[in-house]
Amino acid sequence: MTNATDTTHTLLRAEGFSCPSCVTKIEKQVGKLDGVENVTVHFASGRVEIDHDETRSSVDDLIAAVDKAGYKSKASAF
Repeated sequence: MTNATDTTHTLLRAEGFSCPSCVTKIEKQVGKLDGVENVTVHFASGRVEIDHDETRSSVDDLIAAVDKAGYKSKASAF
C-alpha cells in the first residue's frame, strides 16, 4: 500500500488532441509507468493529471510516456 506522503500530483498540458480516443491512448501509456496510481486526461483543456510516486516515475518519465503516445506535453502549474 502506498503512503499518501509518497504520492505526488503532477499536472501536464498536452497538445494535439483530435478526438476523445486520444484521452484513452494517453491514459493507457502513462498508466503503464511504475509508480503511477491514477491518470486523468481532460480532452477539452488538454490537461493531464497524474498521481504518482516521484521516486519511481519522474515528471520527465511522464512527459516521455505522453510523447510515446504521440502527443507533446509539458509540466504545468495549473
